[in-house]
Amino acid sequence: MPKISFIGAGSTVFAKNLLGDILSFPELHDAEISLFDIDPERLQTSEVVARKVAETLDASPRIETTTDSERSLDGADYAICMIQVGGYRPGTVTDFEVPKRYGLRQTIADTLGIGGIMRGLRTIPVLLEMASDMERLCPDVTFLNYVNPMAMNCWALARASRIRTVGLCHSVQGTAEQLARDIGVPIGEINYVCAGINHMAFYLTFERAGEDLYPRIRQVVEEDRVPDWNRVRYDLLGRLGYFVTESSEHLAEYLPYFIKRDRPDLIERYNVPLDEYIRRCEEQIKGWQSLRRELEDPTVTLPVERSHEYGSLIIHSLETGEPRVVYGNVPNEHLIDDLPLGCCVEVPCLVDKNGIQPTRIGSLPPQLAALMQTNVNVQALTVEAALTGEREHVYHAAMLDPHTAAELDLDQIWSLVDDLIEAHGDWLPPFTDDR
Repeated sequence: MPKISFIGAGSTVFAKNLLGDILSFPELHDAEISLFDIDPERLQTSEVVARKVAETLDASPRIETTTDSERSLDGADYAICMIQVGGYRPGTVTDFEVPKRYGLRQTIADTLGIGGIMRGLRTIPVLLEMASDMERLCPDVTFLNYVNPMAMNCWALARASRIRTVGLCHSVQGTAEQLARDIGVPIGEINYVCAGINHMAFYLTFERAGEDLYPRIRQVVEEDRVPDWNRVRYDLLGRLGYFVTESSEHLAEYLPYFIKRDRPDLIERYNVPLDEYIRRCEEQIKGWQSLRRELEDPTVTLPVERSHEYGSLIIHSLETGEPRVVYGNVPNEHLIDDLPLGCCVEVPCLVDKNGIQPTRIGSLPPQLAALMQTNVNVQALTVEAALTGEREHVYHAAMLDPHTAAELDLDQIWSLVDDLIEAHGDWLPPFTDDR
């Protein structure tokens, strides 16, 4: 039976969903599950939850918990990563509060923008250290990364480690389900091909039995049925001709058009939820203790429903050979012609006993590739800063970020980067400064 290491298993609810997915397969009932986290209290809760999930599914995995990452990774066949370096405090709060001093507002700040840059800079070194441990302890492991900023993290891992890595997100399948509801077509009847970069991939085709469903999607706009929380994406559909995978609140901060200090009308028009991730985190923190008591209550049986995450499907297909198509974030090795070689792209991947096999897409519509390139520029420079330790590339990443550049002048950008690096302190590796 495979050994599966959960890195950051203190993310209890997410770990519960993935465990439920994995243990729902009879072939994986006896898997060895190693739960690792640096927080022993949350780890204890996750262990209780894991055993409840196994009981619900009548599975008999071997479950261990540890605060020693090397013990968890030793001999692992699969490692699932769900960490957040710096946590909500000080990490996320710093990413939001320091830019606010400059009038720079964000919604999620985990993928791009100045918040995504800083999150990448403090996360990449931790992932590379982990990859170094894996090269020593489990060199044949399949590393399933759920950690944002996805493209930056996976790009850095591909450049600086030998570990077989795939980045996993739920935006492709999640948005397809949303679109299916919007147009009133069962998701099980829909076929699609999607490609691009994480959080900015587009459905190149969206059809049912040969019928192009894009006219039905456009009809949502024509009939004034666009959900209030999805105005940004539907607006871009009309301008670009294709629907994008990531949510409107995310997308608003990847582009220069929707969040502007002197245009509050745009915030209202597009219903942009500023500080959304801060609100979500605060709500989760307030509700954690009551949720924890409920999860640990021995009289409460945990229901288990399969999620739409790809992780368990990949593990099952690699173990059994059952072929499946998932969407993975992988190096662009001649997969998308009009994006840079080596950058991290999100494409359909066939998974079976032969491994995770990405699909060649060819060229994207030129307007889509051009829009993605504005984000790839920032990713590339952030990765360069993380791998070389050269401080100048942090400034370069920030000056090329679409939202940051739309709001701040160059002097402000330089000053903001300085303030953020100082505020992060030891959460960042030391940078060289040749200025």
